[in-house]
Amino acid sequence: MIIGVPKENYPGERRVALVPAVLPTLIKAGFEVHIQSGAGIEAGYPDSQYADKGANIKIVADRAAVFAAADIVVQILCYGSNDVTGKQDVPLFRRDQILVGFLRPFGSADVVQEIAHAGVTAFAVELMPRSTRAQSMDALSSMGTVCGYKAVLMAADHLPRFLPMLTTAAGTITPARVFVIGCGVAGLQAIATARRLGAVISAYDLRPAAKEQVQSLGGRFVELPIEAKDAQDARGYARAQDEDFYRRQRELLGKVVQESDVVITAAVIPGKKSPILVTEDMVKGMAPGSVILDLASERGGNCEITETGKTVVKHGVTIIGAINVATGVPYHASMMYARNVTAFLTHLIKDQKLNLNLEDEIVRETLLTHGGEIVNNRVREFFKLPALAS
Repeated sequence: MIIGVPKENYPGERRVALVPAVLPTLIKAGFEVHIQSGAGIEAGYPDSQYADKGANIKIVADRAAVFAAADIVVQILCYGSNDVTGKQDVPLFRRDQILVGFLRPFGSADVVQEIAHAGVTAFAVELMPRSTRAQSMDALSSMGTVCGYKAVLMAADHLPRFLPMLTTAAGTITPARVFVIGCGVAGLQAIATARRLGAVISAYDLRPAAKEQVQSLGGRFVELPIEAKDAQDARGYARAQDEDFYRRQRELLGKVVQESDVVITAAVIPGKKSPILVTEDMVKGMAPGSVILDLASERGGNCEITETGKTVVKHGVTIIGAINVATGVPYHASMMYARNVTAFLTHLIKDQKLNLNLEDEIVRETLLTHGGEIVNNRVREFFKLPALAS
């Protein structure tokens, strides 16, 4: 089978779906890899590094030729997650071609239907179950790690003060106070990174289980005298709460936000608009020069006055509505993603044949479209589509 790797075409995207280091594993499994010329250059992987991996690797000049030859197309931002230029790939899809990548399955029903109608068998990596078996394939967690790390560096770059405590000839400089809201993978990596840089860390999550993780990283867990109902689902993700809970939560978080020099928000609920956790009134109470970095901005943002994709200054506070943060560390983001996808492909393809065993949770949960239909039960329920005849 031939794996095709087109150059990512989302504006500003610097990652690549496969890196040279994973190619020996794929070749050993019997695959041939066709990669579009220049696909890895911005991530630090020139064509020569791919070509050096042997005769089963072909560098292809033309994007259409990559799609035409490929049995499996591997991308990072497929059409769906790439809402700017992704539609250009739809005419290149072939019926029964396998598509693997981020597809934003809970985004637009029309887009997911369009992918289905193209006849591709699409696997959405963000639907990977959070299980021990699937851990090596969990691209969402990998990219969350990158985002949490990069978020702290971006915030530090905009902050007009040091993060660590410094003892200098001009006296002692106190450390910055960083508050992280939302302690999933991205939030925990933000805590760890800010701690390495010497900041004083506080963090909050509505899931009580996060307390021990925050403390193990050297952060102070902010406990609020309110309890979330069914705080997390079976997959370990935070559940959406009612508006009364969020209102009370905002009241209690306000004091901590206003005492912080940097606030990093990473409270995302799959398939739903991000809850507002930082209001404009809280921002007004922050010290001039403070920074808010909103990792939830792609889904509306956790800060009331975040502007998606923009960095703005309001009430003396810099608010960074960053999107596609992981592309800011393209070398290692690509490496991590490639390892996840390689583990998934070698699980999915057995003896050079697609293993569509729906008894396998990994296959069943990630399979989005097949045979012209949206076949994922969670996605069909989300878009209120009728159940498929079994």
